[in-house]
Amino acid sequence: MEAGDKKRHREIEKKTSRKEALEKKKAIQNIIKAASLVKDHLSNFPHFRHYRRNGLYAHLESGHGNKMTLHTKQYIHDLLKLNMEAPYGPEWPAEEKIKRREMVSEEARYIFVHEISNVDARNMSELKDKQRTCTCSWDGPIVGFVHYRFILEEEVPVVYVYELQLEPRAQGKGLGRFLMQLIELIAFENRMGAVMLTVQKANKLAMDFYIYKLRYVVSAVSPSRVDPLLGPETSYEILCKTFDQEAQAVLEIPSKKEAPFDLLSYEHIDTPAANHVRAEGKNKNSKG
Repeated sequence: MEAGDKKRHREIEKKTSRKEALEKKKAIQNIIKAASLVKDHLSNFPHFRHYRRNGLYAHLESGHGNKMTLHTKQYIHDLLKLNMEAPYGPEWPAEEKIKRREMVSEEARYIFVHEISNVDARNMSELKDKQRTCTCSWDGPIVGFVHYRFILEEEVPVVYVYELQLEPRAQGKGLGRFLMQLIELIAFENRMGAVMLTVQKANKLAMDFYIYKLRYVVSAVSPSRVDPLLGPETSYEILCKTFDQEAQAVLEIPSKKEAPFDLLSYEHIDTPAANHVRAEGKNKNSKG
């Protein structure tokens, strides 16, 4: 092959490579967009709409950050303060402002846990047949919530769990594990490559819960992995659970890699009581 032909061949390869990269980027953006347009992610998982274990009876509903009532916004703020003011210490005032903005974002998606009274719990078999799509309209009081979003992390589509907050009376009953299983199923159903979240290093119970009970790993994008020298100075770790090899290659440390997590039988796993107290997931930019 002559020099001119080689040059033209290289140019064609470069154009093809750029075109493929752009097509891949567009495809990923479409995946994120499609997931974000779904009004109620619980609709595909009717068995997860109700929780009845360890003395807790609850109904789950979907919500959007920009469609919440003032009462619900205040509830979220109050529960965040109750659970997180002490762990953050002097950093809480600044963190509180960040959380206030995050919680009402148009991109914010929610799962609200509404407690059901013992009387209503007797009729749960009837309630299970109802496919509710409203946001935050259940009569029972909210006892916890998950705030999550569909985002790109290192060009991988992921579900990022910003918050998992439960009232004290709803903790230690397996609800945290149940909610995280639901989030993982939502991620898998919507073609996300992983679920990610941020946990404070000081929150040992949450760390143990995610790493040892739910099999999350410290991500390659976590500060302690990006820069081992500066990592110890940060107050948080970014954890992940990947569902395919492409996400695994980007988001996990090579030496720590195992087979991507298999969700095929996950819906049918019984969920014993989680042994955590405060398990929070946050956007990494809020250093939490």
